[in-house]
Amino acid sequence: MAGTDRGDLTRTAILALLGTGGPLSRSEIARGLDLSPATVTQLTKELIGHGMLEELDLKPSRGGRPAQRLGLVGSAGRALGVKVTADHLVLVDVRLDGEVLGSWERPHDPAAPDALEHLADAVESVVREISGVPPLLGVGVGVPGSVDDQAVGTVNAPTLGWQAMPVGERLRRRLNLPVLVENDVNALAAAERLYGRGRTHSDFLVLTIGRGVGAAIVADGRVYRGARGGAGEFGHLQVDPEGPPCGCGARGCLEAFVGSAGLLATARAREALAQRADRPGAERVEADARDPLGAVAALGRAAAGGDVAAREVFAEAGTILGRATAGLINVVDPEVVVVLGEGTADWPLWRTGFEPALRAQLYPGRRDISVEVESWDDTSWAQGAAALVLATPFDSAGAAGEQGRLVRARLIGASS
Repeated sequence: MAGTDRGDLTRTAILALLGTGGPLSRSEIARGLDLSPATVTQLTKELIGHGMLEELDLKPSRGGRPAQRLGLVGSAGRALGVKVTADHLVLVDVRLDGEVLGSWERPHDPAAPDALEHLADAVESVVREISGVPPLLGVGVGVPGSVDDQAVGTVNAPTLGWQAMPVGERLRRRLNLPVLVENDVNALAAAERLYGRGRTHSDFLVLTIGRGVGAAIVADGRVYRGARGGAGEFGHLQVDPEGPPCGCGARGCLEAFVGSAGLLATARAREALAQRADRPGAERVEADARDPLGAVAALGRAAAGGDVAAREVFAEAGTILGRATAGLINVVDPEVVVVLGEGTADWPLWRTGFEPALRAQLYPGRRDISVEVESWDDTSWAQGAAALVLATPFDSAGAAGEQGRLVRARLIGASS
């Protein structure tokens, strides 16, 4: 695509506006970017000609001629998203418009000496499989830990046993592609900003519940990462200094109470009390350490089936989570809280404790904040990782650094 650097930046700004705000007319684009109508007409004509934008329906007018709206073409690019867990990898192929084209799952042992090589092998095999059209813009990787910088990708993840692991460097060397690495909850926030509720909110919280507990803070449309990329470690807020040990090495963290292991520990303790008191009603929960989420699902089924003790486990966890979330809301003052993660399957059970505790602890004036729970499936984490790459053309803050520049160059070059 011909044009000066400033022209390329302006094209990117147009893509950004449409990507985060949805379809708009040319006049709305001009007002939103403070550009002349002539400039917008010329640049959008080029973007349409290169298959990156398309003309959509006419927007009704209050008297004048209806305006033609423009939107992104999903087939202009794709990204591979990778979610790294403690025992497997999930990979998804996602178009620019968010449509999932394919998904894969691979076993993975992050503690193995060759863990990074195995990760690179898995990613490389899928990259070879999906090569073609739409063009692959890059690879996004989501990890349950802190990442120094998306474009560098050095990972510290105690739950994986990783300390200063050069994930980004190793993958870039093997793949010869742009690679962005980020905390998995921050990656979900990027996806929300691009495709979810973040399109209509500039300040929001993403709260995740499941194997662990996490949070991402979006302020003024940007994910807040902190000085070292570790912002949002909500699960390691201390609830009780005398509480159970946490995987991070501390005691009494929020995650130790309401993560999957914490839920199961509470269930076993209640079961033991019930047995000693010779009371019926507490269904036995077999806590398989290899599949804690499966064991939590069994606990949820017991609660939904009327098991009083199981329902109390979720209500108690919801109360603890509600109090902690209220504190976070009081500090950052978001417009909305979006709840995601495997644990949302049992959200009605959590909500009985969560809602009263949350509202009671919120600062006056914030007690009507909306808590919105989204649907979840096994590929959602990896879709968030893909959004790291797909959001890069819409990233005015430049969080993706040099890797982001390479992604944008591939997007523009592929359409030339």
